[in-house]
Amino acid sequence: MTTGAARDSAAPRRDPDCLFCRIVAGEIPSTKVAEDDLVIAIRDIAPRAPTHVLIMPRDHVASAADLTDEHAALVGRIFATAAEIARSEGIADGGYRIVTNIGAWGGQTVDHLHFHLMGGRAFTWPPG
Repeated sequence: MTTGAARDSAAPRRDPDCLFCRIVAGEIPSTKVAEDDLVIAIRDIAPRAPTHVLIMPRDHVASAADLTDEHAALVGRIFATAAEIARSEGIADGGYRIVTNIGAWGGQTVDHLHFHLMGGRAFTWPPG
């Protein structure tokens, strides 16, 4: 994933009360793994696996429940970014998990769409 890729002149849509919007804006420090014009990937501050990266859109989307056909390019970019990070982190060959939580019962704690990329250990099924 390229870092510092050119963005169009429009600023990302954001929610001023959203933790992840504040991270995207650089108001809260994070450890960036990758970023481009649509997405940013950061290390999780409470990792649940040896590799635990959060991949999120720069624009505020509350959850996967809010995705529409108009988000197809964004979702494609998120998964392509996840695959690239998995390769660069050395977890692609062994396998990894990509998870997004939706709503309180789904375990979503930050209302900004994000995907957990986790690897570096075996996972069991079913989760949770």
